[in-house]
Amino acid sequence: MKAAFGLYVILTDPAAGYEACSEAAVAEGIRYLQLRLKGALRREIVETALRIRGVTAGTDTFLIINDDPAIAAEVGADGVHLGQGDTPLPEARKLWKKLGKIFGLSTHNEEQARAALALSPDYIGVGPVFPTPTKKVPDPILGPERMGSIIRETPLTAVAVGGINAENLGRVLDHGAVNFAAVRPIMRSADPRREIRRLMDIWREHRDI
Repeated sequence: MKAAFGLYVILTDPAAGYEACSEAAVAEGIRYLQLRLKGALRREIVETALRIRGVTAGTDTFLIINDDPAIAAEVGADGVHLGQGDTPLPEARKLWKKLGKIFGLSTHNEEQARAALALSPDYIGVGPVFPTPTKKVPDPILGPERMGSIIRETPLTAVAVGGINAENLGRVLDHGAVNFAAVRPIMRSADPRREIRRLMDIWREHRDI
């Protein structure tokens, strides 16, 4: 069954600080909180992840580590999110054998989304929906129509990602997204809780229509 939880928060260089953003996500009942520190030293990632884990431990918010199942296991995270060029999902499961851990997988087109079925991730990311500067080598833009087609076709829980903000979220939801990730609107905000609530209010209003 596809899960509906709305906003998936991705943490990367937040203006308000990692702890403040994590506390905001927990306070607003966000299901997933992913730490993404591209290009950072392993020590820095571990130290940051442990601080965030101190915030999320014992809450309903899952801490997901981007790219690295070994770091995820070391810090006691709830799961790992893997890109198409990262450790293959079956190998990641072997490296991190604890039951109940969450494995997410990025997909960027119909073929990758279909191939994900055989791997049975807990969710897939679908995007980028819109242009985004968060990747040095961006994947081709899907646009909301194609994103929606991919999400409707897959039986897996899906998270729309890429350039999503309060101004275009309605279009994303109108085209079939149930869950969505946001980076810049929250990371650039001095009041991340207010921005998280703003995005979730839009999501809730759309689901009530």
